[in-house]
Amino acid sequence: MPRNLVFGFCDPRFKKVGDLFTRSVESGYEVGATLAVEYRGEMVINLWGGYQDAAKTRLWQEDTLVNVFSVTKGIVATCIARLVEEKRLDIYQPVSHYWPEYGCNGKENTTVYDLLCHRAAMFGFQEQVPEDQWQNWSLFTELLAKQAPYRSPGESQSYHALTFGWLAGELIRRIDGRSVGQYFKDEIADPLALDFKIGLALSDMDRCADMIMMTKDNSTSLLSALAYVPDFLLSKTLSAMRAALVVGDNKIAFTNVLTAADTVNSTSWRLAEVPAANGHGTAASLAAFYGVLTNGGRRDNYHLLKPETLAFATQIHSHGPDGSLFGLPYKFGLGYMVDSPMTAISSDKGRFGHSGIGGEMTFGDKQKGLGFAFLNNQQHGMTNLYKTANQLSSALYKLL
Repeated sequence: MPRNLVFGFCDPRFKKVGDLFTRSVESGYEVGATLAVEYRGEMVINLWGGYQDAAKTRLWQEDTLVNVFSVTKGIVATCIARLVEEKRLDIYQPVSHYWPEYGCNGKENTTVYDLLCHRAAMFGFQEQVPEDQWQNWSLFTELLAKQAPYRSPGESQSYHALTFGWLAGELIRRIDGRSVGQYFKDEIADPLALDFKIGLALSDMDRCADMIMMTKDNSTSLLSALAYVPDFLLSKTLSAMRAALVVGDNKIAFTNVLTAADTVNSTSWRLAEVPAANGHGTAASLAAFYGVLTNGGRRDNYHLLKPETLAFATQIHSHGPDGSLFGLPYKFGLGYMVDSPMTAISSDKGRFGHSGIGGEMTFGDKQKGLGFAFLNNQQHGMTNLYKTANQLSSALYKLL
């Protein structure tokens, strides 16, 4: 008999979604994955299945932790929003008001607002970063504090793929005294019993799924070929993509770190706090997290965010074409992704959250009172990166 690879719970109302998830795992398209949906305060789907490793020797468990890459930014955005709500952080102040060393080399007038909206022009490092130094927080923040921006801050949007976490995280540390990982644990994760961490402990290592990263993506080569196509042959979108590729922000923002399996599966990476890219957790915890945000910002006697705070933070504060994201029309709130051309995240539909470079997608839906989280450990090519997540969310919404 075939081995059962999918476990967990799916409300009968959403059986078609559960069946789709099961097929994605049992077909082998996803090596290992987990899906959770909280709807109007009730967890209606919590499924997990497949394997934690490429060799398919370890079954995915209910408490398996997986690296969610940039999904972590949605967590950081919520930490920032709490500080704004408490009037401890003014987003219109210069970054240097809280972090004096930052105010140099053309960054003197960079505002917190610029930083949160990916408009700080600090989407990469001007100097070579030493390898395997992920736990050395001050190394990264000091490099960012002293370097010049790539262009005038505020003038354009270029996604800060890795640097966002150190920039926003250092603001949290300067204001609160705690690291972003500790702040999230104390203020949000522990009160809500969320199994999600920015910076793991050694005791967590056995629960980690290995990321299976692509070594080559042919779609990237096809994008590069756009540089040689005349403008008159390209649509508006392709012209914007071509212009972005020529400028080259993408190569600066997305270092090889984000696709190197030997990095993202290393103990050094997992123990560190890299708040833009190395949060680890379960889909159930992320669905609950967004479920709380979209159902009044309260759970039992715990207060996460006021609805008006969330509404402000998830407005469109910046829009592309995005220099780092291939010139595509991404839109951002204050750290949240609020319009993503490649995923189901859409401001028009009241959805906000964040996706990850491994194919992960998490969001809250303010109109439906819903939290959605799909996590996986098999990275697919760019054209299929969010295939499973998008299929699952589409199937879900047909049933709501």
